Amino acid sequence: MSTPRANSTEGPGRLVLVGTPIGNLGDCSPRMAAVLRDADVIAAEDTRSVRTLLHHLAIPAGPRLLAVHDHNEAAAAATIVDHVLAGRTVAYTSDAGMPGISDPGERLVAAVVAAGGIVEVVPGPSAVLAALVASGLPTDAFVFLGFLARKGPSRAAALDEIVTARHTVVCFESPRRVVATLRDLAALGAGDRCAALARELTKVHEEVVRGTVDELIARYADADPRGECVLVVGAAPAPLVADDDTLGAALDVLLADGVSARDAASELADVYGVAKRRVYDLAIRRGSRAGG
Repeated sequence: MSTPRANSTEGPGRLVLVGTPIGNLGDCSPRMAAVLRDADVIAAEDTRSVRTLLHHLAIPAGPRLLAVHDHNEAAAAATIVDHVLAGRTVAYTSDAGMPGISDPGERLVAAVVAAGGIVEVVPGPSAVLAALVASGLPTDAFVFLGFLARKGPSRAAALDEIVTARHTVVCFESPRRVVATLRDLAALGAGDRCAALARELTKVHEEVVRGTVDELIARYADADPRGECVLVVGAAPAPLVADDDTLGAALDVLLADGVSARDAASELADVYGVAKRRVYDLAIRRGSRAGG
C-alpha cells in the first residue's frame, strides 16, 4: 500500500480522474499538474508512465504511487476507497488520455461511488475524441466499442454492430490486426463504407488516413500501420423508403420477370426491411387488379 503524505487534504477525500497527454507532453494542463502535485496518493495503470510525466512536470513522486492494473484492480480499488473515506485525495491516471476508458478506472469509480465517496474529473486529451473529430465523419452521434475482441462470438458481435450501426463507430485496434479487421468488415458488406484510421495521435508521426474500408485495406496491404491506432467507421446507409408505391414498383418488375408473389415478397422484405406479409398482400392486390 502506498504511504499517504503527512499533509493529507483536509475535509472529505476524493478520487480525481486526471486526463493526461496521449503523446505530446505539451498538452499538459496547469490543473492536471496541480492535482498531481497536491494529491496524497497517485494511482496509475502504469507507474512507469506516471513517473515520466511527473519528471517532466518537475513534481516529485515520493512514496505516493499505487499501481492499478487488471491483475490487482479489486484489491487496489479497496485500498483507494479506504484512502478516500479517510479524507485523502487520490489522483488516478491511465497510461495515456482520459482515465476510465478501456482501463481499470471504470471499476475504481464504481467502487468509490458505491462507498459514498466523491469523484471528480480533470478533463484532458482523449484518443477517442481526437480520432472522431479528425475523421471527417459525422460526430453528432457515435458509439465507442473499446478494443475489439480478437476472436469468438464477442468479436462477431462487435463486427456486426459496426456494420449495422446507424451512427459513427470508434474503436481501438492493434496495428497488427487493423487490416484483418478491415477485411472482416469488407467481407460483411461494408467495403464501401467511409472510414478513417488515426495513428500516433499528437505524436511526431501522427497520421489520419481517410477513405472507404476497401481503400484503407489497399493502403496498408503491403505493410501494417505502426503505432497506436484508432479506427473510425461511418454509419450504415439509411434504410430504403418502404412506402407502398416504392414496393409496388419493385413488385411489378419482379412479377413481370415471372417471379412468384411469394418469392417476390420474401426478396423485397429483406431488401426494404419490412414484413413479408405486407409485401405479399400488396403483390396479391396488384395481381388481382392486373387480372381483373
